[in-house]
Amino acid sequence: MATDRTDTAQASGEAGWMPVMSHIGELRKRVFIVLIVLVLGVAGGLFCAKPIFDYLMEETPAGRIELHAFSPWDAIGLYMKLAFIVSFVAAIPTAIFQLWAFVKPALGRKEQRATLRYVPAAFFMFLAGLAFAYFIVFPMAYSFTEGITDSMGIEPMYGVTQYFSFMFNIVFPLGVLFELPVVLLFLTRIGILNPVVLKKIRKIAWFLMVLVGTVITPPDVISDLLVALPLVILYEVSVFLSTLAFKQREAKLRARELEDEEEYRAAART
Repeated sequence: MATDRTDTAQASGEAGWMPVMSHIGELRKRVFIVLIVLVLGVAGGLFCAKPIFDYLMEETPAGRIELHAFSPWDAIGLYMKLAFIVSFVAAIPTAIFQLWAFVKPALGRKEQRATLRYVPAAFFMFLAGLAFAYFIVFPMAYSFTEGITDSMGIEPMYGVTQYFSFMFNIVFPLGVLFELPVVLLFLTRIGILNPVVLKKIRKIAWFLMVLVGTVITPPDVISDLLVALPLVILYEVSVFLSTLAFKQREAKLRARELEDEEEYRAAART
């Protein structure tokens, strides 16, 4: 009897271990696909780097400015940064799609179709964040620093690495934060998050939004509010959409439970 129990325990342990290993293998496959897209994106980004650089130089907040290379590696480093940016942008929809494909077996058909819509939505929200940061936030930050430089009687002479690092440190955090509504809604639809948790951490989230707005903008109240307020609104929109998605998910689960009960009762009667 003891031997039978041991064999049963081993069999159940192996049965539980196999699904875990299959999930790990599936996740590794999805991550590998994203890495391939990143590598291909870098290769393609090298061809796009020069046109992107020319556009960014023509559309600066101060008009045409003169940048300098203070190291032989500055131009190469900038080429690689722009290539990685192109690769990152291209990989966003791929990463979201692979995440959807990973959780797809656990979703119903309607949920699969509903959550698939988040793939293009995440991409467009990221582009909207980049546009907001580049055309609104970055000019404010640049004008503020230029004003301080002029008031101190310092003649500006910017290095190409310093200028674009200043730009990227402002633009990309906001681009990523604009993904917040889509990501939270997606996680709610697949059952990982719920609006109760989002409401509990609201104060912490607001503090982080204000902190981000303070860090990446000039130290004045108006600039901080122009960045922090849209981020707070994005979070509140995320909570609202998460609440709607959570209610829909709960209603569908209850409907399925009722259907299962009815089928069970019908089977019991026969």
